[in-house]
Amino acid sequence: MEKVYATKGVCARQITTEVDENGIIKKVEFLGGCSGNTQGVAALCTGMKIDDAIAKMRGIKCGFKSTSCPDQLANALEEWK
Repeated sequence: MEKVYATKGVCARQITTEVDENGIIKKVEFLGGCSGNTQGVAALCTGMKIDDAIAKMRGIKCGFKSTSCPDQLANALEEWK
């Protein structure tokens, strides 16, 4: 099953995620944002446990913003828990 998360405060407009029954990330897709960066974050997170990905990305900021695409992905993954 996929979940779509509407982001707040970043260039990407939404994040689609899929997690298996063991809490392993199977898919991450960003809509919008910096293409190379979001593809890289998605590739790095695929295959990780939800908790590990959240711990690595939570609190990352983008320039002067209080959040970032990785931080928003951490929020999206929290919804799976």
